[in-house]
Amino acid sequence: MGEFIGADDITLLGVDFSSAPNRRKPIVIAQGRLAQDPSHTVILQDFTRLDTLASFFQWLQTPGPWIGAFDLPFGLPRELIDTLRWPGHREDKAPLPWERLISHLRHLSRTQLREVFRSFCAARPAGAKFAHRACDLPAGSSPSMKWVNPPVAWMLHAGAPLLLDAGVTLPGLRGGDPLRVALEAYPGHAARVVLGRRSYKSDDPAKQTAEREAARDLLLASMESGRHPLGIRLQCTDEQRKRMRLDARGDALDAALCLMQAAWACIRRHEGYGLPHAIDPIEGWIVSVPQP
Repeated sequence: MGEFIGADDITLLGVDFSSAPNRRKPIVIAQGRLAQDPSHTVILQDFTRLDTLASFFQWLQTPGPWIGAFDLPFGLPRELIDTLRWPGHREDKAPLPWERLISHLRHLSRTQLREVFRSFCAARPAGAKFAHRACDLPAGSSPSMKWVNPPVAWMLHAGAPLLLDAGVTLPGLRGGDPLRVALEAYPGHAARVVLGRRSYKSDDPAKQTAEREAARDLLLASMESGRHPLGIRLQCTDEQRKRMRLDARGDALDAALCLMQAAWACIRRHEGYGLPHAIDPIEGWIVSVPQP
């Protein structure tokens, strides 16, 4: 983003991604902008629901300037890539390692990927089956190669090729349109600091309880007050607040949390979006997560 573009001129986007979107479980996007005053307030403007990957790809073509925070992993663990000797492994000196890795992944089916990952895990000791990225432990996120509970590997498999094809910039991973910037986000990181181990959402109707709604209320209060590690205040309408509180799946609330991570990055856009100075070019990093 150029120096001539003011922070309040940049559209901010928070994306709660789904690897198989449909009407029941769509991709939910929160759109907003930073307030003109220096109070670090992000104004939530609207929610968008997309129920196909094709519509998501079309949406990615939206002209900038925008900064989006996407709740899906952008890369795979270095240990996994080096063991499999996939594009981007340590001895591979060819350029564009992330682009070549994603191009390799897209030509593998989920069945093929599952078998590769299972074989990798089977050769490892109990308690250390999965390889992790450097950002996983500080973020508290699931390993990006995990195909069950939650199947975040399928999110990468579905979403990363679309980001590549859309020509957006992914700081630390690839260059692209400087006015469309995509960053990896993880709403659970900010939520966990506020709620601890309390759950605030579930896709299972039997687990959509009053206790989880109360947790969403608490999380919303922290977001609106700015009393959380991001230090960003969320400004929303009564109707938007009600939507986030009553959405038992947590999709709208997660999109809003990603929006706040996009705002955090926007404030730091001239300092590398707040990302670590050195990022593994096939692992990536989750925005707003501190480097240990």
